[in-house]
Amino acid sequence: MFTGLIEEIGTIKSIKKSGDGVEFTVAASTVLDGTARGDSISVNGACLTVTDYSGDGFSVFASKITCEITTVGAIKQGDRVNLERALALGSRMGGHIVQGHVDCVGKIDRISKGDKGIDISVIIDEEAIRYVVPKGSIAVDGISLTVVSVDKHAFHLYLIPETIENTVLKEKKAGDRVNVETDILAKYVERLLEGKGKSDPPDDSRLKEKLMEEGFM
Repeated sequence: MFTGLIEEIGTIKSIKKSGDGVEFTVAASTVLDGTARGDSISVNGACLTVTDYSGDGFSVFASKITCEITTVGAIKQGDRVNLERALALGSRMGGHIVQGHVDCVGKIDRISKGDKGIDISVIIDEEAIRYVVPKGSIAVDGISLTVVSVDKHAFHLYLIPETIENTVLKEKKAGDRVNVETDILAKYVERLLEGKGKSDPPDDSRLKEKLMEEGFM
């Protein structure tokens, strides 16, 4: 589990095929502290397993399915990526619950720079947008962010200077693809409602009503 608070930006040093998947070597420093083989590290929001490490980086394996359903499959040598180690027990929960299980790949529709911050709109599919609510949490490329507003096909964000400076979102442009993980709490609420004699998923209005009742909105 992760918090969505990016610890550092790493750089892809090398990429090689490994069975049906791919192994990446990432140049990093901060996330190496306490890291061992078999540990999980979030790379642009995708939870990957450390296969090896050295004094200046680490290697992770991405399966074929991970490469297909996330932007990991499009990573190139020299790309910069958001990194976060798995949450340690007793640590502060500064962001929100992020599993590193990407729900879908979104497309940046619009970027508008202000005096300090940046407005960004991200288009995602209808199956995922149902779990996004205004003022709720969402992870974009592993970054814990607060949703400003939502419409039928997209959600809208405002990035503060701290986020811009310390993540790779500052390098994105309209048309770029990003990994999106919606809030797990909304999925649990929906599942609980299904268990109350409903064979079909609840409509969006009932889901939002339940989220409001539970204090998530």
